[in-house]
Amino acid sequence: MIFLSLTLGISAQTHTHIYNERVRTLRVARTCLTLMENELDGSDPENVLHISFDEMSHDVHFYTFSVKHMNANWSKESDILSGEYLRGFTTQDITDYEHSINTSREYTHYRFAFPNPEMVITKSGNYLLTVYEDGDPENKIAEIQCSVVEPAVKVEANVYSHTDIEINGRYQQMDLSLNTAAIDLKDPNEMHVLVQQNNRTDNEVWLSRPTYIERNRLKYQQCKDLIFEGGNEYRHFDAFSTYFAGTGIDRVYYEMGDYHAMLFADELRTNGYMFNSADADGRFLVNAERTQDSDVEAEYMWVHWTLPMEQPWFDGALYVGGDLFNNEMGLRNRMQYDPETKCYWLASLVKQGGYDYQYWFVPKSQISNKKTTTTQRVDGSYWQTENEYAVYVYWRPFGARYDRLVGVSFLR
Repeated sequence: MIFLSLTLGISAQTHTHIYNERVRTLRVARTCLTLMENELDGSDPENVLHISFDEMSHDVHFYTFSVKHMNANWSKESDILSGEYLRGFTTQDITDYEHSINTSREYTHYRFAFPNPEMVITKSGNYLLTVYEDGDPENKIAEIQCSVVEPAVKVEANVYSHTDIEINGRYQQMDLSLNTAAIDLKDPNEMHVLVQQNNRTDNEVWLSRPTYIERNRLKYQQCKDLIFEGGNEYRHFDAFSTYFAGTGIDRVYYEMGDYHAMLFADELRTNGYMFNSADADGRFLVNAERTQDSDVEAEYMWVHWTLPMEQPWFDGALYVGGDLFNNEMGLRNRMQYDPETKCYWLASLVKQGGYDYQYWFVPKSQISNKKTTTTQRVDGSYWQTENEYAVYVYWRPFGARYDRLVGVSFLR
């Protein structure tokens, strides 16, 4: 694994949730921002959130977004007032939009940036952006979680194939070391560390107590909580064309006013061999051939997944996972079993582009909380798999009223 120090050039992913079925393709670029000289005013284009989404009509909607500072685990709003973390307005209308051009399905593309001269950030930590309609905060259409870091704690991380569970098998072990010389840390319990794999929340890990405590250094070594399934490299399809079948696609056709992309039937990857191919760890990119602006000229296509299986699994549910489904598990990406064709299937409306995906299995007892997800049923799990790990270091000194984000690092 290669350790990447945080720079403005590294683009982390963020967590999003869509509440309105007519909203699609919510994208966020450069979502981990760096607090420079105690403020972020949007003047640096390389240190700004660029957010966009589509609403599936040509009707113009009145959308607004609000900003709140949250605690480390996103469970509630911070105790500080908005005037302490934000200079300017706490809400802003989204006025930059454009209708789709010559597409089979009409949609309107909305975009906005945060922070900006009317919304200046002055504190590190977690920020929740809520997009709502008609000036009604209860009429939410989407939420975006993002983070602002004040780099003060240096993170050293390594990933190994030797774990307490097995050696060179299905799992990966992470070790962490935090250099706290630049902050006045009184008690290690003031520090909380979040580790995520490929931007997923279903298998994320929170660490509250280090294994070893040294002068200006906290070490998290041989922690069972830091053992992750290696999984397998993501599968991929490229729906860049409405005329030709791209990578992973069997055929493309037009029917009843819609384009359809039939993916090749997938196979189980549990034969003991890792699928060796380059992937983007679950991300996607909107792209359409013969267009000048894919944001408004790309088509929406019905993408069809199939996974042949003689019998369904009765002990759990199967989902198609990845950023295309916001790394969530719900009705939109839960696969159904067809006893006539003997296969699991899923059809979803997707904007043209290249997409990574995996198959995630959730045992029946865990379907309600989605916290025991495994790739082993379909994609297998291998220690050689390249995954992206993100480490977020939060610090709340004794008596403080909010969680500061003092370190962010990525390991791939």
